[in-house]
Amino acid sequence: MKTRNRYNTRPEHIRESTTREKVLKNIRHALIEPSENPFTQVEFDSPVHAPLKDLPDVTFATEFAKAGGSFVFCDSPADMVDKVRRVFDDKLWEQAWCNDEPLAGMLRHAGIKVKKVNEDTGDMRVAITGCEYLVARTGSIMVSSRLNSGRRMHAYPEVHVVIAFTSQVVNDIHDALEKIRLRYNGRLPSQISLLTGPSRSADIEKTLVMGAHGPKELFVFMADDAG
Repeated sequence: MKTRNRYNTRPEHIRESTTREKVLKNIRHALIEPSENPFTQVEFDSPVHAPLKDLPDVTFATEFAKAGGSFVFCDSPADMVDKVRRVFDDKLWEQAWCNDEPLAGMLRHAGIKVKKVNEDTGDMRVAITGCEYLVARTGSIMVSSRLNSGRRMHAYPEVHVVIAFTSQVVNDIHDALEKIRLRYNGRLPSQISLLTGPSRSADIEKTLVMGAHGPKELFVFMADDAG
């Protein structure tokens, strides 16, 4: 004869069920006899964050730098070409991988050798891509699989250079998600990622390692296209 544990007041048919059955039975019970909402005064539509203290593009540059990224502001697309060329000269980068033809044309105009991703990807050091949006509050870059760069160029190279414009800056992540839904008519890309600074990991013996799962360096060149 089984001795019932006086501290276990649950019905026997639940106590002797599998873990999965217990979870399903509890869910079923909650649906049949729902409890009243104790937080009736909560407003889910109200903003969660305080308003930004500065302009969105300035806030992005500040937060992006805090996350370890390198930010370069450009007065115009022509100024961007010049500054990209200078960085390549300073870093002694001889070539770049780029699948976006307009960006590749800009690089060639700057005298930079361009290769496509399907050419020697194992030797990819510097990749240049566009982005979907820049999130000011977190200093994050939103990219997706629908960009011409695809998926690999955000993870394979040692250095990731992002070309962006002030019109792509949004205040918060939910703003970026709403805009990307509208851009693709509700058919979201199969992959959407937020890049916040260079890749880093402390999984190995609790030691911070840069570039463990992605680029060691992350650059954003932003040009003003407001005019």
